[in-house]
Amino acid sequence: PPPPPPGPPPVLDIKTDDAPAPASSGGFGAVFSELNKGDAVTKGLRKVDKSEMTHKNPSLRSGSTVSSGQRGKSPAPGKKPKPESMRIKKPAKKELEGNKWTIENYEKEAEPIEIEASLTHSVLISRCNNTTIIVRGKANQVTVENSTRLSLIVDTLVSTVDVVKANNFALQVMGTIPTVMLDQVDSAQIYFSKESIGTKVFTSKSAGVNLNVISGQDDDYKEVPLPSQICSYYDESKGDLVNEIVAHAG
Repeated sequence: PPPPPPGPPPVLDIKTDDAPAPASSGGFGAVFSELNKGDAVTKGLRKVDKSEMTHKNPSLRSGSTVSSGQRGKSPAPGKKPKPESMRIKKPAKKELEGNKWTIENYEKEAEPIEIEASLTHSVLISRCNNTTIIVRGKANQVTVENSTRLSLIVDTLVSTVDVVKANNFALQVMGTIPTVMLDQVDSAQIYFSKESIGTKVFTSKSAGVNLNVISGQDDDYKEVPLPSQICSYYDESKGDLVNEIVAHAG
């Protein structure tokens, strides 16, 4: 007899891989998942009671425990120099040390303070108030600082009269000087002789300065105020700054 037919083929047991685990609830996936909910994302929020609102309950603001953080200490401001009126007054001094005359701390002197200077001598006048000082001879240079109502009379100088921080200052030149420099001077009267009429005057941060020059046949003094107001503008055609004295017609 013929052989029996072959049996049915074996059934293969093919195992599939386990399904991938759902993505972790953290990270960007969770963020996008929450955003995709749309309006449903607010369903889980709790409504805030009026008693818990700080803008409607001042007592909550006063009892807030939020720390503002520690602020660094700002540096202490620097000490300002004492005004001249509060400084301890030192004794008056007039002496020659080497080639330098020092005249300082004279106050309301009834008689003029006089010195005899030579070509190599420089003169420093400091903190002299309500005083007249006369420099005779031909000195090199005179410097005045921190003085009020000082009257200075000089014969002839090789260099300059340099005045810094002075109020109600007066200068009379009997001979010749090439230059007068005024810095932070409030109100000054300067008298030039005929020989010193060409003296150059430089001013910085000063006001109320008048020059008195001898003019005319009668040798009378003519008062000429120094300009204290200047108009400045840029001239494009010149490519430079232009400064003009402002004259007030009175």
